[in-house]
Amino acid sequence: MSTILRYLTCGESHGQGLLVILEGIPSGLKLERDYINRDLMRRQTGYGRGERMQIERDRVRIISGLRWGKTLGSPISLFIPNLDWKNWQKLMSPEGSRKKDTADIPLFTRPRPGHADLVGGIKYNFLDLRNVLERASARETAARVAAGAVCRRLLEEFGISIFSRVIQIGGEKDESSWKDVLDNYERIENSPLRCMDEIVEKKMIELINKAKQRGDTLGGIFEVIALGLPPGLGSYVQWDLKLDARLAFGIMSIQAIIGVEIGMGFKGALHFGSEVQDEIAYDKERGFYRLSNRCGGIEGGMSTGEPLVIRAAMKPISTLAKPLRSVDILSKKQVKAAKERADVCAVPAASVIGEAVVAIEIARAMREKFGGDSLEEMRRNYLSYMKYVRER
Repeated sequence: MSTILRYLTCGESHGQGLLVILEGIPSGLKLERDYINRDLMRRQTGYGRGERMQIERDRVRIISGLRWGKTLGSPISLFIPNLDWKNWQKLMSPEGSRKKDTADIPLFTRPRPGHADLVGGIKYNFLDLRNVLERASARETAARVAAGAVCRRLLEEFGISIFSRVIQIGGEKDESSWKDVLDNYERIENSPLRCMDEIVEKKMIELINKAKQRGDTLGGIFEVIALGLPPGLGSYVQWDLKLDARLAFGIMSIQAIIGVEIGMGFKGALHFGSEVQDEIAYDKERGFYRLSNRCGGIEGGMSTGEPLVIRAAMKPISTLAKPLRSVDILSKKQVKAAKERADVCAVPAASVIGEAVVAIEIARAMREKFGGDSLEEMRRNYLSYMKYVRER
């Protein structure tokens, strides 16, 4: 088997379903379908979600890579059926042609500003832009959440846990520290917006209601925290091995994400160096550690062993109930952009997707660092390294 962790997703938003193939998980890892389903359900929640989430009830089918509840070391394939497929079988059929019973349905030719519609149609030479939107849709992230859940399960074996929260919707911001999240995480999991500050959350809900009444959408900022990382994941020796670069790549690949920061992020550019760097200390039990964590758990492209703190900005969703101006790609006349079912605000869902992406990238780095064909072998390598770190 390969110790290089990689994955591939496929499927369209209104096709038969979504498939993800995940390679590089060692043998012997206990994994249950309900564990994956839990994160799939978390992705579907959040105040401001649209009609589609009332239709879908995402549940995974494990196709391969497991036997009797344990991974085999071979590729894991996971399938998430689209319940809405029954209403789209003719329009999204992978076989045949545009038959008489679908010929009266207009082509999707009015691209939405801010979406992949127009550029994707130009790039792939499509006249029907549905060919673009079906794959560019954030529906694809359900497959990544499934893959991320498997990676999260692997990380649990090494004491690594991952959390997330929403810190801003529009102009309403929760100013509490990420450190407060750990003591109040049940509150976040039960919150309709995954927000810790109840007063701010009420203002966020009012803002979402206002946007919905206007036929508009809202974006925001979410934060992902990972605890228990060993020092030394990633590397400084080559640009594409840097852990922060890979995390930023993964987060930016989530639909509608337009910015990423780690630790102090952009605020760090406003201070003197003495106010930004994390001073180093040593304890016989802990080994080397930092007196603060402004770097967000990464120095020189490598994990420091301190908590990883990463934030992402999500732009407002581009599908509006009151569409903006566009141009029909066939007639070239100015029109209103097409309207699809969409969310008013999906930042809470994006935070769960962010957890999955972070889990995948950390698991990838762990597999590179500790290898092993089986979980037992990987654990031995990990324990040996951690003993070395403590005795350094």
